Amino acid sequence: MEKYRLKIKELPEAKKEIDRLKSENKKIVFTNGCFDILHIGHARYLYAAKELGDCLIVAVNSDRSVNSIKGPGRPVMNQAERTELLAALQCVDMVVIFDEDNPLQVIRYLMPDILAKGGDWKEEDIIGNDVVKAAGGEVHRIPFVNGASTSDIIKKIS
Repeated sequence: MEKYRLKIKELPEAKKEIDRLKSENKKIVFTNGCFDILHIGHARYLYAAKELGDCLIVAVNSDRSVNSIKGPGRPVMNQAERTELLAALQCVDMVVIFDEDNPLQVIRYLMPDILAKGGDWKEEDIIGNDVVKAAGGEVHRIPFVNGASTSDIIKKIS
């Protein structure tokens, strides 16, 4: 088995690891998304998110969740493929899957120090921003890469 696949964790295992890292005063960065058809925008975004702290956790929408949000025909890549590709990135320290349509429960459970989302989100619309801030954490918006989206890629291919 490829070593990077060890980065893919169940939530309880991720929580244990995060608690250990926090006890060592490590800053935990959290982001989430569908990450369907990984592209340059995703890579730049994730590397920028990693720069915000010591450990980058990426929460990935399950196949059911992506289908609920994006509609028929999505995801293009299943959750096993999406999580493995993310885990293979050097900047990603841990990958978890969540089945809900938004990551609020996961954010409450893992309690990251820093919440990162793309610059296409208004801070007040970032799910979990109030939870993270109430715990003394930070919310960061990372500049969006224009023209780099899964929807654009799907349109080009079609």
